Amino acid sequence: MTPEQKLFDLGITLPELPKPLGAYVPCVQSGNLLFISGMLPLRDGKLMFTGKAGEEVSVEDAQAGAKQSAINALAVVKAHCGSLSKIRKCIKLTGFIASTTDFIDQPKVLNGASEFLFKVLGEKGLHARAAIGAAVLPLNATVEIDFIFEIED
Repeated sequence: MTPEQKLFDLGITLPELPKPLGAYVPCVQSGNLLFISGMLPLRDGKLMFTGKAGEEVSVEDAQAGAKQSAINALAVVKAHCGSLSKIRKCIKLTGFIASTTDFIDQPKVLNGASEFLFKVLGEKGLHARAAIGAAVLPLNATVEIDFIFEIED
């Protein structure tokens, strides 16, 4: 089953390619590696949640935001490669979670993206990662994640 079929079975439609919010491009390919710029949890052009985990945003809502960031990253991959089947491996995620100074569940938040990628890509979705607490993120987003994928020629 292709990743696109798995997305369909999960009831997920990839959004239009997210527009950069600054002077950068959504992705850069170097050799077989595709570097995806930081993805915010935008859905229909709006942030799903704003504020800090541990204050205004629950762990569960922040996880949903991480999942949406991963969905947006897959939209970038599809736009660049034409098919998600070109993904050989998700190499790494770096997740930034806006959170209070005493919040320690950044890894739980990032699980929203990690578990989603495994559902869609199977073993190819397993990756290394870092979950980092941040004081504030662009547009007051709760989550921002960048991705590195290995893709076929």
